[in-house]
Amino acid sequence: MSKLASEDFSQDSYRDTIGTIDNEGKRKFVYPKKPSGKFYKYRKGVSYFLLLILIANPFIKVNGNQFMLFNILERRFTIFGFPFWPQDFYLVVLFMIIGVVFVILFTVIFGRIFCGWVCPQTIFMEMVFRRIEYWIEGDRGAQMRLAKQEWNTEKIRKKTLKWSVFLLISFGIANVFLAYLIGSDALIEMIGDNPANHLKTLISLLIFTGIFYFIFVWFREQVCIIACPYGRLQGVLLDNKSINVAYDFVRGEKETGRAKFNKKEDRTLSGKGDCIDCKQCVNVCPTGIDIRNGTQLECVNCTACIDECDSIMESVGFPKGLIRYASEDEIEKKAPFKFTARMKGYTAILVLLVGILISLLLLRTNVEVLVLRLPGQLYQHKGDKISNVFTYKVINKSNDDLDNINFKLKDIKGNLKMVGSPTLKVAKQGMSSGTLFIEINKYLLKSDKTKLKIEVFNGDKKIETTTTSFLSPRTFD
Repeated sequence: MSKLASEDFSQDSYRDTIGTIDNEGKRKFVYPKKPSGKFYKYRKGVSYFLLLILIANPFIKVNGNQFMLFNILERRFTIFGFPFWPQDFYLVVLFMIIGVVFVILFTVIFGRIFCGWVCPQTIFMEMVFRRIEYWIEGDRGAQMRLAKQEWNTEKIRKKTLKWSVFLLISFGIANVFLAYLIGSDALIEMIGDNPANHLKTLISLLIFTGIFYFIFVWFREQVCIIACPYGRLQGVLLDNKSINVAYDFVRGEKETGRAKFNKKEDRTLSGKGDCIDCKQCVNVCPTGIDIRNGTQLECVNCTACIDECDSIMESVGFPKGLIRYASEDEIEKKAPFKFTARMKGYTAILVLLVGILISLLLLRTNVEVLVLRLPGQLYQHKGDKISNVFTYKVINKSNDDLDNINFKLKDIKGNLKMVGSPTLKVAKQGMSSGTLFIEINKYLLKSDKTKLKIEVFNGDKKIETTTTSFLSPRTFD
């Protein structure tokens, strides 16, 4: 292969390789330069606000309910303080679908902005672990020198300190994660108790700690590049009208391409672009890509390259914005942003789904009652009366105890008898079940299957109305 062909192959290698793999297929660690600038300040503010919310969520109570709870094992979910039982799982699914459509809409409009500004992986990596790394090991150059030097006292001290701090933070993140799964009250109770009494939870906590430690110490940006499916999704959703962190190749390359800066040269006469090929946008990138190669799946839209390029442009006296938020059509055709039909379609779907969710939440009751005929049991004759046996289940989703629940038939005369006590008690966030009999005069039954309405009262207050089917003979003698 000729030297020229080899250079062309090297320049285009980003198309079939990723920046974190070397020519031999081995992992190449990324040592990004410490970012600074306007967007980085904005990101820090957003990130620390979201971190505060993320950590506080499982410890905030709304009407006695944990603000966010995802107890998969017990099938209990609480979202924004609203408790959801297994019977409400369709609402949880609808919440998730709305979240996905919301992310899709923002991807179509703003590209991978979620990854750079909102994703917990990016926030923890760039705003917590990476900043600790800069504090202990120094900036890009110092980190690279430390990685290459022998294991002397300085390297052992810095690496041990960094890994120890990372382990403590990973343990803290694992505790917060566990609070989302089992509940903050249960977690606090376990912390104050003997760990030997909660070995399964302790083992789970250690496993989560190990996973987070592995991700933030070694796997790092590979989560965004390899593991996260969202990067692949953006390749399907983006088009020429989507706003991304983009390099203005028209201005940066011009007629003869980019070139090193020479303050004695008039670049407007030479036809050289405004890009001075300083490669600082590459050095500051947390995923190791060259943004000048165009939109890439590895780009997380973190804006670090925008801040760095603006700083360089300012220092050499060129206008800022060589790398900026822009669509390909804006850069190439100077076309202003337009809210396209596709964007309108996703917006309409999102509004529709949110409307359906709000309607379902407003129609949702705090008490759910289910009355079903006992499987395998037919009707029984009792003189002029027909009797059916039913099972019932009462789910109390509220934060108040229900201590006087009773059932009454509606729109038809008959006897309803509960097995055991005539009234029922159901604790808050609890459930109770049992058996009941319904007897109806056969002359009041007009078919072999009659739909019954049963009113449920707590004392004298009606709290729910449910329906069930009553079986009887086809004909009567």
